[in-house]
Amino acid sequence: MAKIRVLIVDDSASVRQMMTRILSADPQIEVIAAASDPFVAARYIKEELPDVVTLDVEMPRMDGITFLRKLMSQCPLPVVMCSSLTESGSDTLLQALEAGAVDVILKPQAGVADFLAEQHQRICDVVKGAARARVRARTERKPVVPQKKLTADAVLPPPGSRAMSRTTEQIVCIGASTGGTEALREVLEALPANAPGIVIVQHMPEHFTRSFAQRLNDLCEVDVKEAEDGDTVMRGHVLIAPGGRHTLLTRQGARYTVSVRDGPLVSRHRPSVDVLFRSAAQSAGGNAVGVILTGMGDDGAQGMLEMKQAGARTIAQDEATSVVFGMPKEAIARGAVDRIVPLGNVARELLHAAAK
Repeated sequence: MAKIRVLIVDDSASVRQMMTRILSADPQIEVIAAASDPFVAARYIKEELPDVVTLDVEMPRMDGITFLRKLMSQCPLPVVMCSSLTESGSDTLLQALEAGAVDVILKPQAGVADFLAEQHQRICDVVKGAARARVRARTERKPVVPQKKLTADAVLPPPGSRAMSRTTEQIVCIGASTGGTEALREVLEALPANAPGIVIVQHMPEHFTRSFAQRLNDLCEVDVKEAEDGDTVMRGHVLIAPGGRHTLLTRQGARYTVSVRDGPLVSRHRPSVDVLFRSAAQSAGGNAVGVILTGMGDDGAQGMLEMKQAGARTIAQDEATSVVFGMPKEAIARGAVDRIVPLGNVARELLHAAAK
């Protein structure tokens, strides 16, 4: 299998060196060059045509967002954006995702080298996911299965056989990863103001989810916010799991709330879709609808199967409209999915399922 050829673009020499070391250590990745600014990067792209570009936001001569827009209009390539782990940086990265970036890597303002070293597995996973993104035609690459990966057992015990009593209030749980920010925007914009209560896990680092929720709230008829511990899941409201913490659905009588808590990485993610879906299987059972959208890996596949076994209706985005058909594909392969639909039909399908 050919290696994934990566171009690193960052004005920091230490970041370029660290990223090169991290990515080159992976046997499936080859760093073809490291550029200090977009003008140097443009020459490498013309000569080498990399599979993936990692692109810093703040650089001399031309900022990363401007370069990204030029690149996507002239020579579309999978781009992973890198920026500081701040609120303002999060807003900028949302603009990058809207402009065509497929994923993000956040870095702190201090201790960048140590932080990147700790995040080496995620960085490699993000690059591999980007290489499979449907930005241009490419050979499908199978995701690498990690040697050590915790399941939702690390946060919640496996579901028992107790069936949940049906209520009139239905809950929708959605999981997404690579390509999910734009997919979620399309789904939520299509929902009416009285849509069922929704809880979402989108794989994002901390700080990023609050800006993402605020932007969706400005665009949608439903109210969207970053979830806080104890928030009630109610009709017309959408709760997005905060980055860096797990979000679980809980039930008190006929009322549903969320529990936001710390915990280990599950399926190498925190928040994890598997954790949300398992909690929905245990707390809502047949009162829930599960939706899995575009994303790299298999997070959510087992949890969706548990939801279906508990009586929930389950929906997956189809391959043709997925940026990366990883998470939906795994859920389908496990027999966890009732309906497979294109992205444009997901909102209508979940409303129909919640009305049953």
